[in-house]
Amino acid sequence: MPEASKILSDSADCIDGIVVENNNKVLKFIEDVTADADEVQRRVLSEILSRSANVEYLQRYGLNGCTDRETFKKVIPVVTYEDLKPDIERIANGDTSPILCSQPISEFLTSSGTSAGERKLMPTIEEELGRRSLLYSLLMPVMSQFLPGLDKGKGMYFLFVKSEAKTPGGLVARPVLTSYYKSSHFKNRPNDPYTNYTSPKETILCLDSYQSMYSQLLCGLFQNEDVVRVGAVFASGFIRAIQFLEKHWSLLCKDIRTGTIDSKITDPSVREAVMKILKPNPKLADFVEAECSKGSWKGIITRLWPETKYIDVIVTGTMSQYIPALDYYSNALPLVCTMYASSECYFGINLNPLCNPSEVSYTLIPNMAYFEFLPVTRKDELTGSISEPTALNDKEKQQLVDLVDVKLGQDYELVVTTYA
Repeated sequence: MPEASKILSDSADCIDGIVVENNNKVLKFIEDVTADADEVQRRVLSEILSRSANVEYLQRYGLNGCTDRETFKKVIPVVTYEDLKPDIERIANGDTSPILCSQPISEFLTSSGTSAGERKLMPTIEEELGRRSLLYSLLMPVMSQFLPGLDKGKGMYFLFVKSEAKTPGGLVARPVLTSYYKSSHFKNRPNDPYTNYTSPKETILCLDSYQSMYSQLLCGLFQNEDVVRVGAVFASGFIRAIQFLEKHWSLLCKDIRTGTIDSKITDPSVREAVMKILKPNPKLADFVEAECSKGSWKGIITRLWPETKYIDVIVTGTMSQYIPALDYYSNALPLVCTMYASSECYFGINLNPLCNPSEVSYTLIPNMAYFEFLPVTRKDELTGSISEPTALNDKEKQQLVDLVDVKLGQDYELVVTTYA
């Protein structure tokens, strides 16, 4: 990841002046890296191809060490996951030769299964964690342009890990967010006011979903006056947290009142982390009890966490069905979708985060991967359904459009060439 990591090295022990300075550096980085996106993309592709000149996949198609865009487009086919599956299975079964990448495959990221119904295995490399961390580090400086003071409080985010498996060759296979939360990039992140969460990392890393949700809610309620933003990855996850609160608020109030944690929370690391935060607070317990026992839960988020400025959740696509419920629970706080990412690749960020959910768009950060765009046609203008692209012939391959050549109003499928 060329020039990117240096801009973020000053984030430790931030105080006001340094926060502003760091924000300005990040905004300048976004400006610089997108100003000449085509040159950055050319460099990214050249770097990927030169590093992996000797890998089996590129040799199979006769790239012969070329690193220029024209030769790459001419000789390397556009493929789907199914085309790569035999190579991926070899890696999963323990073949450590450089098949798809010159660097060792560190783990597999599993897709959510939302796109095609079955989980896919995406090979990744250690340095991709740095690229993901870079994209995360751009979000709050952008957000702070619209809502000042976010560095003065905490984020109450409901974050969870999922179980992982091992492939026959011994590599871990797990969802991309589980990989990130278990990495040193998240666990040992520097002291930064923008990653100051109400949930201790032990509560996030707890595999038991009940214990994790209960302890995260308990910590969030106990620190309610410090919370300036709330969220989860998906809108559905945030709604689940509110429903959990509806069901268990009396138990949570009891813990706040007595400064203890319910006996159902048996994970010793979770208990220890929560008890470092929790102290008896009868006044807060009375307040939470009074709000939760009212007939209506309209505006419960702003009632219990009065300093909250926005909800940070994905509400695009299938998640848009949760917008009315979020508006009801929050008295229509802004719903913010900050970034665009997948198991395969992290793509970009929302530079206008307070826009209406129906108008969300993302700016691709051109040093994340090499991006191309496959034009697709709408079958039906009424339903908006898009025809599925089939195997590409040579003529269609020539239609692939580079990042700077996309046209407004045209639909595209994103084609990515990643460092892994």
